[in-house]
Amino acid sequence: MHVIGYRHQRTLATAAHIEGVGFVTGARVHVRLLPAPANSGVVFQRIDRPKHAPIPAITRSVTATARRTTLGDSVEGVTLVEHLLAALAGLRIDNCIVQLDGPEPPGLDGSAQTFVRAIQQAGTVLQFARRSIWSVSTPVTARSGGATITLHPATTSRLSISYLLDYGVLGPIARQRFTLEMGTEPFAQCVAQARTFVTEAEAHALRKQGVGQHLSPADLLVFGPRGPIQNALRFADEPARHKVLDLIGDLALCNFDLAGHVVAYRSGHALNVELARKLTALAVVYSNRLAAAAPLPPRAGFAPAA
Repeated sequence: MHVIGYRHQRTLATAAHIEGVGFVTGARVHVRLLPAPANSGVVFQRIDRPKHAPIPAITRSVTATARRTTLGDSVEGVTLVEHLLAALAGLRIDNCIVQLDGPEPPGLDGSAQTFVRAIQQAGTVLQFARRSIWSVSTPVTARSGGATITLHPATTSRLSISYLLDYGVLGPIARQRFTLEMGTEPFAQCVAQARTFVTEAEAHALRKQGVGQHLSPADLLVFGPRGPIQNALRFADEPARHKVLDLIGDLALCNFDLAGHVVAYRSGHALNVELARKLTALAVVYSNRLAAAAPLPPRAGFAPAA
């Protein structure tokens, strides 16, 4: 793992406000996205829990990855953060205070497009501090069972992401592959609109767990044997695009830019976060080695020989 470049950090020009109903709780929630100082990253503040410390959007904060990414504990944390994090990362908002009055951002239509529109309306400003761009010298992989996700070395300073979705020959969703060349415009046009999806069997299982009982198939993509139920696709490969959206949000937990080619096969939040943790750990090792190799400053009163 090594740094291959830098760019200037960015934050919001003004506050943005979004409100809606949470997918998990079904409760109405309000979110404010606020400008933040350089090097502060993305931080979540539960204003309904004012005594609780803010939660930084970094890998160390992740406490659960079952069907969604959760930061912080089960009482005062924030769940289903990946769509909002993807919107911030996709539009290159590096520093932001996310204030919300509930345990999750609004579910909206299951995509990131409302977050993207709010951020675009708020505008962005460049900050003097730089953000590092990291890549790997050899592929780094996270795997579980038949699922894998790998970051391959960079040939440019940009990141591309490929996702192969495969439910099997008899699965309810056709095999799909989608590749995104990261950039603010491609993200907003090609990925931000892709919605959360589940199979009909998964939807029934989630309802039994008390999740999404207020939702109908018209509120997100539910796939039955003949395709979406009471809904229509925005893209022929919308599920694969949404997997890329989730992946962007999860990899944003690295808190630095990545360059190279991410290739994911049947990966979900658990593997996405595992890769983010591996990359973060490698970056720490590299930084520590650089610090150890740096020459010590001269002691007071000591002048080096000419």
